[in-house]
Amino acid sequence: MPESGPTRTQGHIPTVDAAPTPAPMQTPAPDPMQAPDPMQTPTVDPVQTPAPALASGVAARRAGLLVTLVLGGLTALPPLSMDMYLPALPEVTGALHAPAATIQLTLTACLAGMAFGQLVVGPMSDKWGRRRPLLVGMVVYVVATAACALATGAEMLIAFRLLQGLAGAAGIVIARAVVRDLYDGIEMARFFSTLMLISGVAPIVGPLLGAQILRVTDWRGVFHVLTVIGVLLTLVVAKWLHETLPRERRHSGGVVEALHTMRGLLTDRVFTGYVLAGGLAFAALFAYISASPFVVQEIYGASPQTFSLLFGLNSIGLVAVGQINGKLLVGRVSLDKALGFGLVTIALAALALLLMTTGVIGEVGLAPVAAGLFVLMSAMGLAMPNTNAQALMRAPHAAGSASALLGTSSFLVGAIASPLVGIAGEATAVPMAVVQLVCALGAVACFLGLCRPWRAPSAQITKIAQSTQSS
Repeated sequence: MPESGPTRTQGHIPTVDAAPTPAPMQTPAPDPMQAPDPMQTPTVDPVQTPAPALASGVAARRAGLLVTLVLGGLTALPPLSMDMYLPALPEVTGALHAPAATIQLTLTACLAGMAFGQLVVGPMSDKWGRRRPLLVGMVVYVVATAACALATGAEMLIAFRLLQGLAGAAGIVIARAVVRDLYDGIEMARFFSTLMLISGVAPIVGPLLGAQILRVTDWRGVFHVLTVIGVLLTLVVAKWLHETLPRERRHSGGVVEALHTMRGLLTDRVFTGYVLAGGLAFAALFAYISASPFVVQEIYGASPQTFSLLFGLNSIGLVAVGQINGKLLVGRVSLDKALGFGLVTIALAALALLLMTTGVIGEVGLAPVAAGLFVLMSAMGLAMPNTNAQALMRAPHAAGSASALLGTSSFLVGAIASPLVGIAGEATAVPMAVVQLVCALGAVACFLGLCRPWRAPSAQITKIAQSTQSS
């Protein structure tokens, strides 16, 4: 399996360069400024290690767990913002007297904001560090979410959702950049799978919580709850997430240098292949997210609670496969092999959904369609963490910009796919299946045509990543 160099496990407390690797058979004293890999427990010799160092090691272990939970919360907030709102889409359509295609633009606006916001926040975090841009973004997110609850028309709601997405982009892009600051190679892939376990709770809890909110209040109550969650997460970030990018590793340039860095990243054919493959896979996922409330509730007549249960089940599949990837496959199977299998599975599931929704294999009920969606969602557990890890391993010198390109491509293509699934109205699920199949086939084509995994042995990838890191 490709590795890009030694694993970095720098703490989220003010970061310093790691000490040189000691000679074999020696037991190095732990650096008090380093936090261990949260996946492992470091060994400390109480005889050779002074008491202050032992105390620092305990604090570092706690810090490693805290940073894992905080990053998980940051990556969970965007899907929570989407998924809590999904059961309310039909109600919003009636309350604001707007067609379904217009209300689906509230999802598109939020996604577009997250896409373009990452292009701004990513380079900013490479220049000013991770903490300040993140705190500013979180505060704006809280204000925008509260404003969504006060919207009186579809256009106003779309505008506030756009602002919500622009601000929420900070949590997405900076969380990935922090992971790149702390980890490398196999450990980075494993950590992304760990984050998927934490953030994957949001798609499970989100629709369920949204459906329960609708039982006691209207759709505006969803945004009230999201505002409270945003405030709490902002306070947690302010207290426990410290800087991970030291000053000597920051970029001093402005917009011109940021654009130059991004252009340099995009000239890397393999990096671009992973970015496009991940973005198109995410678009297939978001086609499901934006269409499923209408498909399940309007076409198949399910209740909001039934829709929430099915959505939660699909999210459990995604989380479970993500953990299989991180715990069992990483280190034993090439990341490219796992990624390729996931993309092919997504394409096959999308083809099956198209055959079912067009009636080629006869009239089918909700159960077969739900099974196809479950397979498609579960396979995302292989596609998403591995595309992120493979792309970021090629950009250790510009993690913020690379993370921005990854996120922007995903959310931008997802924003384009969102209105397409409703182009034929609310009475058919065919557009959803068509969009999913086209995006899945495009992801496979980009992976094979640009990444060309059969031409990139592990040693070559390691050499490329290490030379990039040293520069």
